[in-house]
Amino acid sequence: MLAAVGVLTEEERDTIIEGLNAVKADIEAGKFEWSVSLEDVHMNVEARLTDRIGITGKKLHTGRSRNDQVATDIRLYLRDEIDVIAEELARLKAGLLDLAEREADTIMPGFTHLQTAQPVTFGHHLLAWYEMLVRDADRLQDCRKRVNVMPLGAAALAGTTYPIDRDMTARLLGFDRATENSLDSVSDRDFAIEFCSFASLLMTHLSRFSEELVLWTSAQFDFIDLPDRFCTGSSIMPQKKNPDVPELVRGKTGRVNGHLISLLTLMKSQPLAYNKDNQEDKEPLFDTVDTIKGCLKAYADMIPAIRPKADNMREAAKRGFSTATDLADYLVKKGVPFRDAHEIVGKSVAFGVAESRDLSEMTLDELRQFSDVIGEDVFEVLTLEGSVQARNHLGGTAPNQVRAAVERARRQLG
Repeated sequence: MLAAVGVLTEEERDTIIEGLNAVKADIEAGKFEWSVSLEDVHMNVEARLTDRIGITGKKLHTGRSRNDQVATDIRLYLRDEIDVIAEELARLKAGLLDLAEREADTIMPGFTHLQTAQPVTFGHHLLAWYEMLVRDADRLQDCRKRVNVMPLGAAALAGTTYPIDRDMTARLLGFDRATENSLDSVSDRDFAIEFCSFASLLMTHLSRFSEELVLWTSAQFDFIDLPDRFCTGSSIMPQKKNPDVPELVRGKTGRVNGHLISLLTLMKSQPLAYNKDNQEDKEPLFDTVDTIKGCLKAYADMIPAIRPKADNMREAAKRGFSTATDLADYLVKKGVPFRDAHEIVGKSVAFGVAESRDLSEMTLDELRQFSDVIGEDVFEVLTLEGSVQARNHLGGTAPNQVRAAVERARRQLG
């Protein structure tokens, strides 16, 4: 760009580019000797370039400052990392869809307040996780739009007197556009905060997944099995198989949340424009990127390996009178006012508790003692299969709705 506007000659341009490529090769080969006396990475590179190509190397920094250069570098780095994270997020989503389709007919208890509520399918439950990740992926791409704006050319804070073409530079670096205000350009870290906000929500979702996986692998639930590579044993109790990956991901959520608060606090009292405080933005941002990449990779590897214990899930769904709502709906459809139906079902459940039997295990005569509108067809809705099949609408837990949702999601995922 500097050559295009006449600030550098074409010969100077080519010499600088050739020299920079040589410096880059030294760095990648581990041959570059960094010097603390040169203060920072920029001066180290410029000094080595000048050693290689002579005085022309000192023209490298023309029309820019470390302030706008660092702001640009962070955006370039984060843009690349967002694209990597998006791919890993897509891999996790695809794994969830495959597992949900495979388990579209597997019945498990649905919970509210961690109490058995109504039967659902395991596939439907997994698609609830998927929906959270869809929102996360949307937030990530929305964040990328604001990351992909170029501050280079703002110089230290006020712009430069050189006749630079910022639009050209933006195109060359793959940015959507250049920033509009030089003061804001060098001091803005909103994009990093926004990314960490995305990351905190993503980790909150992975933490919720983790909590359920920890519960489901426990002896008390015994709903799923995780392969040994995602678990460890106890040092003294040979029977233990601890779900380490879900526990570690759950724990790292606090770490990422802390980084978000660090960045918010870092920026809250800064006057315009650049301040040295902003050297503290790197560690929380870089660690957030590394943490969520690791967590997503672990989850994307783990989800397809989950093996549900369908019999245990089904047995759990039979406990807790999970089809009680279905009986109430049945009575309402027979013309019984809902409040009366609610009372009838309550009495039926009380009888079942006393007899240690589920509603579906009662005889027709036993059920009819609570309402004479109950007929033989009641058993079509009191079974677990009947219950989940009855939720046959968009967003419902019926197996065919789960499969349809998976198909729609795959089309969107591409």
